[in-house]
Amino acid sequence: MASSITIRDVARVAQVHPGTVSRALNAQTRPLVKAETAERVVRAAEQLGYRANRIARGLKTSRSYTVGVLIPDITNPLFPPILRGIEDRLDHAGYTALIVNTDNDVDREGIHLEAMRARQVDGLISATALLDRALLADVAAGMPVVLVNRTLDAASVPAVTVDDRQGIRLAVDHVVELGHRRIGHLAGPQNTSTGRRRYGAFVEAMHAAALDVASEHVRFATVFTEDDGTRACAELLGAVGELTAIVAANDRLAIGCYDALGARGLGCPDGVSIVGFNDMPFIDRLWPPLTSVRVPKREMGTAAADMLLRQLAGEALPSSEVVLEPQLIVRGSTASPPARTSAHRSI
Repeated sequence: MASSITIRDVARVAQVHPGTVSRALNAQTRPLVKAETAERVVRAAEQLGYRANRIARGLKTSRSYTVGVLIPDITNPLFPPILRGIEDRLDHAGYTALIVNTDNDVDREGIHLEAMRARQVDGLISATALLDRALLADVAAGMPVVLVNRTLDAASVPAVTVDDRQGIRLAVDHVVELGHRRIGHLAGPQNTSTGRRRYGAFVEAMHAAALDVASEHVRFATVFTEDDGTRACAELLGAVGELTAIVAANDRLAIGCYDALGARGLGCPDGVSIVGFNDMPFIDRLWPPLTSVRVPKREMGTAAADMLLRQLAGEALPSSEVVLEPQLIVRGSTASPPARTSAHRSI
C-alpha cells in the first residue's frame, strides 16, 4: 500500500541518497538538485505512490505546513478563482490551505482566528480586512499575514490588490467616451479599502473628465451584495431622473442595478448603461452581458501565497503591497446615452 512506502524506497528505485529524495520532493529545495536527478526522483515517487508525511516533516521543522485562509463570503463568485491561485501555489510548496468563511462577521472571524492559532498554522491569508479592524494587525505581530483584495491603513500588513484607481478610471473614461455626462456611482462600504479607494477614484476620474460629482449622484452600499445594490440603485434613480450611466464598485452591486432598472421600467443599456468591477465568472451570461473591470483573480491568489511563502522562508519582501493591473471588458450593458439626454455636458 502507498502508505507503507518510505523515502528510502523511493531512494532505492531512483538510485540516489534519501537526502536527495527529500530535497527533490520539496519545492523550496528542489533547485539544489540536478534537474535530471530531480526528475528521476519524482518519477520514482509517482511509480511507488509515495506521499510525503507532512506531519513528520513538521515535527522536524516545528512547522505545521498549514496556512489559514479567511474568506468573507464563500458564495461570492469572486473568491473561488482567488482560492485556486492560493491553493495551487501553497500545494506546490508543500503547504495545505485551511479555508474558513467569516460571513463578514467580526465575532466569527475572531473565533476562526483563535482556532487557526490553536491548530498552529504557519501563517494567514485574509480577504476579510476592514480598514478599522485591529484584529488582523495584532495577529500579524505574531505570525506572517498577507491580505488579498484588501489593505489596512498605513500598509501595516502586506497585501495583494488590484489597481482600484486605474480600474475605475477605465470604467468612467469608457462611458464618457460613449457620450455620457450624467453618471452615477454605487459606492462600496467605506470601511473597506476597495469601497473607499473606488469611490475616491470615481470622484477623481469625473473631475479629470471635467465633470462635477453632485452628492445625489452617489449612493453608498453597506455590503457588497445584489440586494444592497438594488436598494442603492433605486435610491439613486429616484434622486436623479435623467441619469444615463452607473459605475458600480463591484459586479454584485451592478447586478442589483438590473432589478432596480426593471422595477422602474428602464432598459439597459438603452435607458441606463451599467459598469461593474471584478468581472466575476458568468457575468457574460447575464442579459445584457455586463461590462466590467476585470481583476486578475487567480494571479492575485498566487501572488498572495507567494508573498506569504517568502515571509515563511525568512526573505525580505520587496514591497509591502503588490498591485496588479485591471482590464476593462466591454460587453452589452454599455452604449451611447439616449438622444434626449446626450446633449447634457455636465452634472
